Amino acid sequence: MPNLEIHLRPFTAQDQIPVRALILAGLEEHWGQLDPRFNQDLEDIAQNYAAGHFLVAWAGEERVGCGALLPEGSGVGRIVRMSVAAPWRRRGIAARILEELLAEARRRGWRRIVLETTETWADAVGFYERQGFITTHFADGDRHFQLDLD
Repeated sequence: MPNLEIHLRPFTAQDQIPVRALILAGLEEHWGQLDPRFNQDLEDIAQNYAAGHFLVAWAGEERVGCGALLPEGSGVGRIVRMSVAAPWRRRGIAARILEELLAEARRRGWRRIVLETTETWADAVGFYERQGFITTHFADGDRHFQLDLD
């Protein structure tokens, strides 16, 4: 795989099909199957994430990652839909996406970021811990994190 430069940009309508496929591929890889009742938010990403900031990572002409920031409450944002295509993992793409989402949260004046991931998803748990997130609690098989911003 070539060592292409990674670029981040906001989600556009042209990203709908490939970004949905990217996210679902990661979920299917982790779970082994997908339940069609879940992930309805991905049917119209632009509409469902309009209040937030949805980023897409590009390498050349390929969409290789994504992540979103949504308002959660007064001064609080939520990170969701972080995903990097399997061949592109371990290259710092998720860290760059997260860094830009945190910068956007600061621009919006948010002081705290929360997120959750499946408690058994070791790669995701380790990633968020390395990024400074702390576990706040466990519920229904998920591990909940928070990060207080400076």
